[in-house]
Amino acid sequence: MNILVRWWKFNLVGAMGMVVQLGTLRLFDRMAPGHSLAALVTAVELALMHNFIWHLRYTWQDRREEAAWATQLLQFQVSNGLVSLLGNLVLMRLLVHEARQPLLVANTLAILCCSILNFCLGNNWAFTPRVDAIKPRCSGWSSPN
Repeated sequence: MNILVRWWKFNLVGAMGMVVQLGTLRLFDRMAPGHSLAALVTAVELALMHNFIWHLRYTWQDRREEAAWATQLLQFQVSNGLVSLLGNLVLMRLLVHEARQPLLVANTLAILCCSILNFCLGNNWAFTPRVDAIKPRCSGWSSPN
């Protein structure tokens, strides 16, 4: 698949995930004001799970392997999860507490800042095809043995 097509698919899924994350953050912030750290962690994790399912079935559907979904989930959580969680925590601290930005504006900026690195990690690690799953492109070629 063309990298630009995959980038657009990634961003479409990311936009939906952003709605999940911002909506969850707003809801939890209203339900338990003053607990923004717990609200942020919960919102990020819900968005991550939402995005994983959509990326598996849409963005990287050509790299989907039924037997490897658990490995892909683990790699996605380790890569995109850490970038999203740490990036959001650091940037939210700076944007909300230091720059005095509103909560949802700050979170939107944090999400956008993490997106490019998340795409690269998803494309090159979490959803990369296994070596033994790659099929030769030319069926007429055979091994030298």
